[in-house]
Amino acid sequence: MANRAEKKREPLFHIVKRDTIPFWQSILIRVAAVALALVVCAVVVVLFTDLNPLEVYTTMISGSFGSMRKFWATLQNTAILLCISLAVTPAFKMKFWNIGAEGQVMMGCLGTAACMILIGDKVPSAVLMLIMVVVSILCGMLWGVIPAIFKAYWNTNETLFTLMMNYVAIQLVSFFCTVWENPKGSANIGVINMSSHAGWFPYLFGQQYLLNILIVLVLTIGLYIYLKYNKHGYEISVVGESQNTARYVGMNVKKIIIRTMALSGAICGIAGLLIVAGTNHTMTTSSAGGQGFTAIMVSWLAKFNPLVMILVSFFLVFLDRGAGEIATAFRLNESMADILTGIILFFIIGCEFFVNYQIVFTKRRKEAR
Repeated sequence: MANRAEKKREPLFHIVKRDTIPFWQSILIRVAAVALALVVCAVVVVLFTDLNPLEVYTTMISGSFGSMRKFWATLQNTAILLCISLAVTPAFKMKFWNIGAEGQVMMGCLGTAACMILIGDKVPSAVLMLIMVVVSILCGMLWGVIPAIFKAYWNTNETLFTLMMNYVAIQLVSFFCTVWENPKGSANIGVINMSSHAGWFPYLFGQQYLLNILIVLVLTIGLYIYLKYNKHGYEISVVGESQNTARYVGMNVKKIIIRTMALSGAICGIAGLLIVAGTNHTMTTSSAGGQGFTAIMVSWLAKFNPLVMILVSFFLVFLDRGAGEIATAFRLNESMADILTGIILFFIIGCEFFVNYQIVFTKRRKEAR
């Protein structure tokens, strides 16, 4: 009996990384992911709450745009998240995994609050504002440069280092909240300079948050130009691709790492300034509100493009505010609102797989008889 050669079974399909994808196709994939997420959310809403999904979605929109106050609050929240996302982007593009934006923002908050409390009524408003800007930037920069130095010279793990520094920053803020507590025994500092408004950002055209939004818009355009057209931006890209290549072409990798993290920390410091002087006019251990971690997702989803981050930040803020609105309007457990947000984010993040990879089905060949 003749021996038969073993037939190699081919898989039904295999996954191939895309070289390039047309812009319209990537947009179509993302739109389809959002549409599918909304369908799944609708099913979940009907199964667990018996509510009309269209009513729920309408309420989510109302939570962000239902009034002028809500509209400006949405833009303000978008601006703060966008600012922190801009901060982590240069480091991430360099493949320096800066997980410490939360702490760097808190240090910016601490520097701003210190200026408002200690010298708020002792110097002219213009001088105070200038000092606040400088101090907040320096505080955030310091918190970014420390792990950068250790990484550049001793190759420490920047992920753990920056993460641990978040907790140090939070404890520092907690300590000074007790030192400056008002009234005594409250363990918080309350509204700073409530009567004099010293250090508060001025209203522009009658809007409290407009100055914050304009500052972040300028930062967005500036960082886009810096990363795309500036020599430093090119060096960041080369170091991110390969540090050995960067050294081979004569780049000072240590200097680039420290300089880039100084920039990231400085922008985080500005975010802290916007939170204290332009928004809350106070400081607590939760002033950053976890946005330092959300900013990582914004930067990644936007492919480190500052202009695309505007849309991503806006969408995430819209989801967050909308989720809060449906929890209040329909008296739902907040966990239900978080479930809907999580489903939408799952589909958005998951669709990136289909943007970067494609599934190729294997053509089955007829066996020769």
